[in-house]
Amino acid sequence: MSTPSARAIGARFLSLLPSRADLTAIRRAPRRDLLAGLTVAIVALPLALGFGVSSGLGAAAGLATAVVAGALAAAFGGSGLQVSGPTGAMTVVLVPIVARYGPAAVLTVGLMAGVMLVVLAGLRAGRGMRYVPASVTEGFTLGIAGVIALQQVPNALGVPAPEGGKVLVVAWRAAGEFVRAPDFTAAGLAACVAVLMLAGSRWRPAVPFSLVAVIAATVVVRVAGLDAEPIGDLPAGLPAPSLAFLDPGSLGSLLAPAVAVAALAALESLMSAAAADAMTVGQRHDPDRELFGQGLANIAAPLFGGVPATGAIARTAVNVRTGAGSRLAALTHAAVLAVIVFAAAPLVSAIPLAALAGVLLATAVRMVEVGSLRAMAKATRSDAVILVLTAVATLALDLVHAVVIGLVVACVLALRAIAGQARFDQVPLDRGDHSAEEHALLAEHIVAYRVDGPLFFAAAHRFLLELTEVADVRVVILRMSRVSTVDATGALVLKDAVEKLRRRGIVVLTSGVRPAQRQVLDSVGALDLVRHEGGEYATTPEAIRGARDHLERAGLVPAAPARPAHMAVTEK
Repeated sequence: MSTPSARAIGARFLSLLPSRADLTAIRRAPRRDLLAGLTVAIVALPLALGFGVSSGLGAAAGLATAVVAGALAAAFGGSGLQVSGPTGAMTVVLVPIVARYGPAAVLTVGLMAGVMLVVLAGLRAGRGMRYVPASVTEGFTLGIAGVIALQQVPNALGVPAPEGGKVLVVAWRAAGEFVRAPDFTAAGLAACVAVLMLAGSRWRPAVPFSLVAVIAATVVVRVAGLDAEPIGDLPAGLPAPSLAFLDPGSLGSLLAPAVAVAALAALESLMSAAAADAMTVGQRHDPDRELFGQGLANIAAPLFGGVPATGAIARTAVNVRTGAGSRLAALTHAAVLAVIVFAAAPLVSAIPLAALAGVLLATAVRMVEVGSLRAMAKATRSDAVILVLTAVATLALDLVHAVVIGLVVACVLALRAIAGQARFDQVPLDRGDHSAEEHALLAEHIVAYRVDGPLFFAAAHRFLLELTEVADVRVVILRMSRVSTVDATGALVLKDAVEKLRRRGIVVLTSGVRPAQRQVLDSVGALDLVRHEGGEYATTPEAIRGARDHLERAGLVPAAPARPAHMAVTEK
């Protein structure tokens, strides 16, 4: 296989760049897109701050990510409606990295993940998303919601975050600290913000109650003089681009976390883009271009102190529901947040951490789609097992391991189901032109089996067991016309079965072997053993006549009268 030339690689990446069609879409309804972008920015502000704090790099990192990554992903991504920025799923992956390697490592990991995403886009890997089962997606979404909620426990209770990389352990220790010295100020603020968001979204879905709740909590703390820890000072603007965080000596140790971040960014972004397509008519995202845009976003965000970003399902949904029609809305969202960073940093700095914890607690609750979970659990037992296992693994281990476990289990169960479709049934001999007495005599010495479905590694050994337990007959006919696929394991098992039958003095004949399966069977020599006896036939009646000829030579049946040449058969 020839390697692609530099010109071909260049052409492939050029095809991922924005086109004239994007500009045309932006000009269709700019006023509507600007309004949608403003609405999304209002919703995104508290989320960006909260996820920045939860990641361990601070609120400023969350804002920088929303501005830089949000703008680049909007301009270069493959979805015209996608909104990108810091997300809860990414935060789940980043917290252990911060705990183990420190905050600077998150920036390095983000940069490395961005490069990987660009490479994946060049390799056209975006279409791989279609192979992720819905049960895995629902399972890790449920697990993410649980992890996000547990991450908020220290700030929601107003206690310092305990040491540890596992959210269950950290939440348990934080609860213990609160019990020893309870102070209900932070807990009350977090609870009020969460309740206001959840109740308000049911009452008036179009109103950004997250921002309303955060502003109300900040005002109450200031007016009443409550002791609630604020976010802290934010820089008035984005920092100058810098690679000071990059330590070449640490790249090797950070490769595995970078792969995890890149995998999550690809998965969540493509899933969010697919959700945006489902909510609209006529919108279809380009998965490879989406990876390219997310890659550029994640390369640039760390340069400005931002955390890794992905497409955000919640913000994308708000964007679509408020009437966005092009990528101008997502660009407007990033621009509005940039204005807030430059003009309102002191006001944002006064927001209580407990209020942001309440926002994220409500976000975690809203991530759980009870109807979808119930439907998935009722679909099949396999789907229910995969969903629960993925969710539990997300809580107990981490998101990437959870997705890998979910995919592996899904593959095993799928292979088991496919293997169960393979059938190996004894079938009666075709009557043909034999008399009743002759047919009964042939049936004493010949047995025919029909192999139906896939003959591959997951089903092959059952085939071997059943075939080698054939009773004491002289000829076995294998009707292969209904075999859908054969792999090397299936071919080897067939060869082994033929050898065992031959050692017992039983002749094996085949009929109806398809050209597509013949190559695999020939590659391991499975058909050579059959051909040695002259026993490969195109149709089943021909194989029966061949079996009869063998029995005649053995003196077990009388010679048959000559068959007219015009009586041809085609059954396989």
